[in-house]
Amino acid sequence: MSALVEFSMFPTEATQSKSAFVARVLDIVDRSGLEYQLTPMGTIIEGETVEEVLLVISQAYEELQKDCGRVYSSIKIDWREGPVGRLNKKVGSVEAKLGRKLRS
Repeated sequence: MSALVEFSMFPTEATQSKSAFVARVLDIVDRSGLEYQLTPMGTIIEGETVEEVLLVISQAYEELQKDCGRVYSSIKIDWREGPVGRLNKKVGSVEAKLGRKLRS
């Protein structure tokens, strides 16, 4: 099985820059051992199950709740039977059809 989960998470406090909070979340994602891709608007994590990925997101919530009064998140989930490895294969499939590498 394969679960691709794209999410963004940040506190709604008055600071304009959220990068310090995003860094705390990404530390948890990176240490999880799951494949992931950081983008300017969110992070995509791939795991064998939805539950496995949501556990990482739950740990990120716990981290931000230590000193944030309100945390906003957006989550998109794509679950499918089959092996993991779709994170890179999906981009590669589009590039193959175009016959060139894309900026990703």
